[in-house]
Amino acid sequence: KTADSSSKMKSTVAVFLPVFIATASGFVSSPSTSCAKNHVYKPLFATGVNPQEPSVKVVEDMPDALPPLKNHYYLLRHGQSTANVEGIISSARSLAGSTKHGLTLLGIEQGRDSAPSLIDFIEQDLKDDDNTSTKEVYFYSSPFARAKETAEQCLAGMRANDEVAKRIEELGLKVNKEVMLDDGLMERYFGRLDGTELLTYAYVWPVDMFEPTHTAFDVESVAAVSTRIRSTILDIDSNHDEGGNHIVLTSHADVLQITQVYASGLDNVGKFSQYRFGNGEVRKMGRTVDTLPAPVPLTAS
Repeated sequence: KTADSSSKMKSTVAVFLPVFIATASGFVSSPSTSCAKNHVYKPLFATGVNPQEPSVKVVEDMPDALPPLKNHYYLLRHGQSTANVEGIISSARSLAGSTKHGLTLLGIEQGRDSAPSLIDFIEQDLKDDDNTSTKEVYFYSSPFARAKETAEQCLAGMRANDEVAKRIEELGLKVNKEVMLDDGLMERYFGRLDGTELLTYAYVWPVDMFEPTHTAFDVESVAAVSTRIRSTILDIDSNHDEGGNHIVLTSHADVLQITQVYASGLDNVGKFSQYRFGNGEVRKMGRTVDTLPAPVPLTAS
């Protein structure tokens, strides 16, 4: 995001946060304290079916916690896209498989530059658990151009960077060159806010913290994203049933932030916006809260 759009968003948060808190308080007595399925939340503005996009599910509660997995997972956010430069939300399902809102030249560079960090994380996992590793590396991606292109550029960075290529060889890694597309990794759907300025995220994120099932503005709820991410990861894990593989999930900011806090067991997944991913940033998907970076609360300054 540009400095100007970031400044606008902060100003919008300052204006709307008290209003959203007051509004949310009318529906919810307190912030969510559990991501367990047996804690049922009242849907805020939920309609049962998303009127903007029928493929987007509306759910009434958070899914069960993510169970132990057989493989190692890494989260890679796409590099800078043309939509980032335009300063607009880009979440329409029609973008799946298209070339619209792909990477800028900077985004391509960020994708390539993610390769050394990814190898750092894989190397650490090998040190911690080398006996069970297959040393196979697989890339899965959202079908949106900016994510797919980032996965491809990360792979290109592994080949083009002599130092990274040498480390891969020394570690004995076998990198699968195919990027597998998975609809479960698509961008969070922003309903009537799709195509609007990035500052309108501030209409949604504060309410997310109080009510993870809300669908204000016909957005896809945090609970719905968590539900599809759970299903997606479990499907991928079952596809690599032998275990010990190193799997890269290339996706979008909200989706990856929700994924990391949900996978870590954070008690309020709605606070995901406090754990921002930068463009082209890669992180290991940790399974405990202490693996999360320090939160950065929403603020006007």
